[in-house]
Amino acid sequence: MSEPSDLPAPASRGGASSSFCVLVHGGAGNVAVSRRALHVEGCLRAARAGGEILRAGGNALDAVEAAVRVLEDDPLFNAGTGACLSSEGSVEHDASIMEGTVLRAGAVCALPGFAAPIAIARAALEDGRHVLYAAHGAVEFAKAHGFAPAPEGALVTESARAALARYLQGKQPAHWAGGTVGAVARDASGRCAAATSTGGTIGKRPGRVGDSPIIGAGTYADDAAGAVSTTGDGEAMIRLGAARLAVERMRGSDEAEQAARETIAQLSARVSGRGGLVAIDARGRWGWSRSTATMSWAVITAEGEDSGI
Repeated sequence: MSEPSDLPAPASRGGASSSFCVLVHGGAGNVAVSRRALHVEGCLRAARAGGEILRAGGNALDAVEAAVRVLEDDPLFNAGTGACLSSEGSVEHDASIMEGTVLRAGAVCALPGFAAPIAIARAALEDGRHVLYAAHGAVEFAKAHGFAPAPEGALVTESARAALARYLQGKQPAHWAGGTVGAVARDASGRCAAATSTGGTIGKRPGRVGDSPIIGAGTYADDAAGAVSTTGDGEAMIRLGAARLAVERMRGSDEAEQAARETIAQLSARVSGRGGLVAIDARGRWGWSRSTATMSWAVITAEGEDSGI
């Protein structure tokens, strides 16, 4: 499949191994040039929140949750506050989190009205009875574990309303930030984790669930191989099993950057999808790839920090 003329050739980047690392993304898409610095700054704040935990000797699972919480609270990104609206004008969140030691995971989908869906996914991981809770069941699980719904309309921004209005008029947005935020990490003990959170797609049908809460599609972590969080065409990511595919590439001979690049190439070739992902392998090498115009990202390692879009 040839790349559309308004998009660049697929891009990728990676880094050398480090004793600890947290790498975040702010969604694959096409952010307006005038707003790109803001998206990079938001990713840096998120990565620094995770990096503080790792630098203090904390674990990868806490680091990815903390990083994604920052992105959920930032209305620039399509997760938590500021998430895309469904065709009925409602917020429905998807989120998942996974640790790579004994492969525990937790997720929620079609979850309305809560500000921190990644924290609810973490509660599902810790509870351990089920991996994935949906819609009303996710709401009841959240309430039972001490989470309070956000006030009516508190998670909806004017930009989200405007984007939905354009969609309902049959107009595609000229600039869009992407469908997902996420983070991957490896701590000093070699533990890996991944977390992903999203509001989905603009004007989605109520009840639509994308890849973000699906273990193996949007999120996957295994200490023996690495961790991945994806962003982009959710239906395509699900059909490809993109997150697990990238992790299995790292279990073989691929470094994180190579695994990311080859998985995004396969997303296009096999299921005509576009998007991106971030990855970290079992040796602490990090990488990302995208086939969209932008994907904001930031990384914190023991050696320093880097970021881009």
